Amino acid sequence: MSIYDQDLDRNAANFVALSPVSFVERSAEVFGDLPAVIHGARRLNWAQLRDRSARLAAALRALGVGRGSTVSVMLPNTPEMVEAHYAVPALNAVLNTLNTRLDAPLLAWQMNHCESQVLITDREFAPVMAEALRLLRTQHGRDPVVIDVADSEYTGPGEAIGSHDYETLLAAHAPLVRLEGPADEWDAIAVSYTSGTTGDPKGVVTHHRGAYLNAVSNATTWTLPHFPRYLWTLPMFHCNGWCFPWTVAMLGGVHVCLRRVDAQAILGAMREHGVDHYCAAPIVHNLLINAPAEWRTGITQKVRGMVAGAAPPAAMIEGMARLGFDITHVYGLTEVYGPAAVAVKRNSWSAASLSEQTRLNARQGVRYALQEGMTVFDPDTLAEVPADGQAMGEIMFRGNIVMKGYLKNPAASEKAFAGGWFRTGDLAVIEPDRYVKIKDRSKDIIISGGENISSIEVEDALYRHPAVLACAVVARPDPKWGETPVAYVETQAGSTVTAQELISHCKGLLAGYKVPREIRFETIPKTSTGKIQKFQLRERAKSSSAIE
Repeated sequence: MSIYDQDLDRNAANFVALSPVSFVERSAEVFGDLPAVIHGARRLNWAQLRDRSARLAAALRALGVGRGSTVSVMLPNTPEMVEAHYAVPALNAVLNTLNTRLDAPLLAWQMNHCESQVLITDREFAPVMAEALRLLRTQHGRDPVVIDVADSEYTGPGEAIGSHDYETLLAAHAPLVRLEGPADEWDAIAVSYTSGTTGDPKGVVTHHRGAYLNAVSNATTWTLPHFPRYLWTLPMFHCNGWCFPWTVAMLGGVHVCLRRVDAQAILGAMREHGVDHYCAAPIVHNLLINAPAEWRTGITQKVRGMVAGAAPPAAMIEGMARLGFDITHVYGLTEVYGPAAVAVKRNSWSAASLSEQTRLNARQGVRYALQEGMTVFDPDTLAEVPADGQAMGEIMFRGNIVMKGYLKNPAASEKAFAGGWFRTGDLAVIEPDRYVKIKDRSKDIIISGGENISSIEVEDALYRHPAVLACAVVARPDPKWGETPVAYVETQAGSTVTAQELISHCKGLLAGYKVPREIRFETIPKTSTGKIQKFQLRERAKSSSAIE
């Protein structure tokens, strides 16, 4: 035993488990009088937001919620959603944020799988949630306590379906004296479900330590100042809003809430409330690029956006730069708490052309400061690929910002962690400066005549045509080549372009074998977070890769 192990034990004075709940208490203590929430006509400062969160925690405790209990929430980006992110972890319970676009059977399946004890639901979703609860009771024998939220900014239809009203419940309970984290930082903080495109969804279980560290990493990655004015364009149900509910709390910032995402509402909030930061999938950034110029009138502050959720086309990053918005590209997955890698901008890049800056910024980049490892390995040998920008392998992560595992699915957890790294399924190269660049998902590589074609590279070429609003490229069977690329395209409003024009456009940017053989002008299926659902397109194209 070393001398440094003698009589130097952990105690209450020198060791506290890491939990992002601590950020809420600090901001209430230090910045209590400063604004914390803007939502329509509603305003809360940090003392009031902490008080409401502590009342919610007290009410949930009275309903029997404690360590290991699951609280599901079906909420848009409203103050109640922020409060749930503070109150539920303070009880050492587990927060399950439900995707607001799912259907009743899948919602019932998820709530049963994670054994929801309490459901907090916005009245807008009363019809789908009433059906989900009926299925939950009849098919699974589970009957959670239901709390209805009547948001001040919602004026549409929606009946109360629960036994408690949110505001009445808060008023009936004194706030907890303190919002405290868990005794063990490895305890679960949330369970989030993957999209389930190849079978039942997987429940990704994250922990307090990871949420704490990723919230801090968000701030260091973005060099966030104190008191940011953060607009909720990213759904908080998606990876717990990439941990930004806790990042904003850490910095005493302002949550500018937004029930629905559209370009006019986003730009209006930026102008009216001085928003300086927001996160979104590429499709939302494209909405802003294509919005009428007059909608941006009056936005004089520097606005910084973070983009992830899909490999962003270079044309999107270039378009945002031309608007004067500063875009940071991050990369991650639900299993790593949202973003866990970033294309860190180097000062030397500013001397490059806009096109080259765009290329550099479009890469997935390097690991977050508090993530221990991210690299590209040969998935079979776990040998790192050379940093030559050519050799392809699988992106893998390791460190504290990696999930605990998949709920009730040890086989999937074991497969994901095989070799001591989390395997993402994303295929990439390491460029000479050691920045990672995704080439494709493993199932999205098109093999034509023995040559690999990156669907992302073809999509990027298509996005450089001004008429293209959204596109996706998948494989279709070909009797000669095995597979060839087919492109699905949505055009800008008022634009006209022919398939041959787009094919000719691609020929000027790509090697001949990479050019799409067919262009289909069709609506492209997307998730609620803007990710294109290629599995549906592969089925449409009757691609050989549609069977997974």
